[in-house]
Amino acid sequence: MTSTMLKLLKQARAAFSMLDADEVMKRSERPVKIGLVADGSGAYAEIEAFLVPERMPRPLWRARMNLIHRANDPGVPPDVDVVIYEPGLACPENAYTFHRGHPETTVEEILRDKSHLSLALARQFPAFRQPVVNRIIHEIARENALFALATAVPNIVPNIIELPWIVGEFASDTVFLTANQVRMAFQISAACGREVGVARQKAELLSIIGGAFGWRALARELVSHIPLGGGLLPKGAIAYAGTYAVGKALAFYNYDLRQPSAAQRRDLYREGLTHGRGFTQNLPASQSRS
Repeated sequence: MTSTMLKLLKQARAAFSMLDADEVMKRSERPVKIGLVADGSGAYAEIEAFLVPERMPRPLWRARMNLIHRANDPGVPPDVDVVIYEPGLACPENAYTFHRGHPETTVEEILRDKSHLSLALARQFPAFRQPVVNRIIHEIARENALFALATAVPNIVPNIIELPWIVGEFASDTVFLTANQVRMAFQISAACGREVGVARQKAELLSIIGGAFGWRALARELVSHIPLGGGLLPKGAIAYAGTYAVGKALAFYNYDLRQPSAAQRRDLYREGLTHGRGFTQNLPASQSRS
């Protein structure tokens, strides 16, 4: 448990530092240069269309296309961040094959090795957006579940009233959980190509995280129907579920600019409880004991 707490203290420090919206935007807007290697203009166009869909607004489309460099183009930069090869060509170890028919496999392979670029890849190339958002949601949900387990927080369902800009200080364990969710909201918006910051997102956070969910009512109703185990495991599972549902709702809003329905919110919380139960029950016993 001591090692878990040390890890959580480091995560807490990182969480609060990433409440700087300018830093989130800086990371997401760092240009990612992609090199392509193919044996013909048709193959080049195929990969380019996957990375930068034609449906994008033309000024944005041109800006993103300027980040993509064909191997046979004049003036190719000496260094790029990612190199993608047409299927069938010999691909070196530090490059990636475009899996025709399963391009999501290429995306996952790149994200596995280039996690430090994930936010920028998602903002600049829509093909990376959903996988990166899902990673953000699960990562922060896991952090909050571990924090709830390690500190035995008695009241872990998110509460918009305790958001740090309203409280004015980071004074409780619950504020760590909600601050982590604010960090998640910033990252999701940045990944989705939208503006980031409290002033720009406050209404979104208040409407989606706060009044629309009725977290405590959902927790009371649904936890009784889903076996979560004994001891502190339910607390970790609920912390995971609340964070998961907040993240999915924020993603829903950023994708479609509308809130999920009541039925969809209920389904999101159920999904989160299922994931949270699996996560907490698979932790080493030393991390889940009180």
